[in-house]
Amino acid sequence: MTNLFKRGGALLGVDIGTSSVKTVQLKGSGRKYELTHLGIAPLPPEAIVDGAIMDGGAVIAALQQIFDEHKITARDVAVAVSGHSVIIKPIKMPLMKPQELAESVQWEAEQHIPFAIEDVNLDYEILRSAPGAVEMDVLLVAVKKDIISEYLTVASSAGLNVVVVDVDAFAVANAYEAAYDVGPDEVVALLHVGAAVTTVSILRGGILLFTRDSVIGGNRYNESIQKMLGVSHEQAETLKLGGRVEGYSGADSQPAIDLVNAELAGDIRRSIDFFRSAAPAGTIHRMLVSGGVARLPRFIPYLSEALDLPVEMANPLRRIKADPKRFDPEYLEHIAPQLSVGVGLALREVGDK
Repeated sequence: MTNLFKRGGALLGVDIGTSSVKTVQLKGSGRKYELTHLGIAPLPPEAIVDGAIMDGGAVIAALQQIFDEHKITARDVAVAVSGHSVIIKPIKMPLMKPQELAESVQWEAEQHIPFAIEDVNLDYEILRSAPGAVEMDVLLVAVKKDIISEYLTVASSAGLNVVVVDVDAFAVANAYEAAYDVGPDEVVALLHVGAAVTTVSILRGGILLFTRDSVIGGNRYNESIQKMLGVSHEQAETLKLGGRVEGYSGADSQPAIDLVNAELAGDIRRSIDFFRSAAPAGTIHRMLVSGGVARLPRFIPYLSEALDLPVEMANPLRRIKADPKRFDPEYLEHIAPQLSVGVGLALREVGDK
C-alpha cells in the first residue's frame, strides 16, 4: 500500500467527501506554499456512504466539472479513504530492527484487524518510544482492498492517475502540521466534522496517538431541522448556516441545532475520555475544528464549554499564499475549514511509497 505518512507537496489533492468533491493544488516546499488551484463540486445524496462510492458516475462527473471549469491540467493525484473499511490502531511491539518489524507486522495485524488479512492493504509507522524502553509504539493501518479499488477505478475513469492513497485522519493531521507551530509535548485534538462522519484525532508533538470516527456529522443537523420544522433538505441546509427560507429564519432552527450539538459533544467527550483513560498523560491542550460545521453559529463556543477545552476553528490555509486576483480572500477564509483533507493531500508528493 502507498505509504501514508510522508509529506512533500507536488500532487493535486482530491477530497471525495460525502457531500462534495474538493480539489486543492499547491506549489512550494517546507513551510512556503502557494495555492495554485481550488475547485469544489457538490455530490448528490447517497453518492458516498460510509466512505464507499455508491454512485461512481456522479463522482466522475463532479471531478470532470472541476477540471473543466478550472482548466486543471494535473493528472497525478492523492486521494483519501475513510469509514469502517479503514482501521487505524496503535499497538505495542518489542523493540526490533526494521526488517524484523516488517516481517512481524503481518502477524500482529492478524491479531488486531477485524477483516481477513488477505482482504486489506497494510501500512505501519513507528511512533516515538521512551529512552530505554523495551517496547515500541507502532501505528498500524489497514484499508480494505475493495474500497481502494473503487477509488482507483473512479479516478481512472475521470482521467486521473492516483499516486498516493491516504486516510482522512492523516490528511487532516498533515494540514495541521503545515499550518501551525507544533510543540514537542503539546497534545492537540483535531476534530474534522464531515457531512456523514466526524473524526477525532489526538496528536502529541505532531505524532498521532488516537483516532476514532463518529457517525454524527453535518447531515445530522439537516435531519434534525427537517424533523423539527418540516422543511426540505435544501431549506434545512440554508437554515443551518443562519440563512432564511419562507416562513423561517436561522434562529428558528437553533433548538434543532442545539440538540445535535449536545449529541455530538457527548460523542466527542466519550472519545476523549477513552483516550485519557489509556494515555499516561491525558491532558489535551487545545482542539482545532475543521469541516463545514465549524462555521455554524455558536458551535465553537458550545464545544469549548461542553468539553472544558480551548476550541478554535482550523484554518489549513493560514500559511499558504494565495493570489488575491485569482482567489477571493473572503471566500478562502469562509471555505478554509472545509479544506483540511484537501490541503493535507496536496502536501503529499510524487514518490511517496
